Amino acid sequence: QVQLEESGGGLVQAGGSLRLSCAASGSIFSIDDMEWYRQAPGKERDLVASITSGGSTNYADSVKGRFTISRDNAKNSVYLQMNSLKPEDTAVYYCHADRLVSRSSWPGGMDYWGKGTLVTVFS
Repeated sequence: QVQLEESGGGLVQAGGSLRLSCAASGSIFSIDDMEWYRQAPGKERDLVASITSGGSTNYADSVKGRFTISRDNAKNSVYLQMNSLKPEDTAVYYCHADRLVSRSSWPGGMDYWGKGTLVTVFS
């Protein structure tokens, strides 16, 4: 059974840094894009950053220059380095895997979400 598990959230002062990690477990053959989303209280879930299997990245304008997404294909993992954090970055951060092909979803693959990790930035 495939699972995505995030870690690394917490409480940090404005201007500080956090590094989020997300690991996919199970009998995984491949994953296309991997993304980080976030959802603040009372707001919709928004895309923060994405990375292709080849390493091409894309960022929301609000985090460009402050956040860096990376991945380790061998570990089926994706990371989000968050620097210069602001109170408006406070949200639950979710990991998402596009077209994850596993033993159970061969050959078409499925999309998966993690359960989220809370990031709270205080001023």
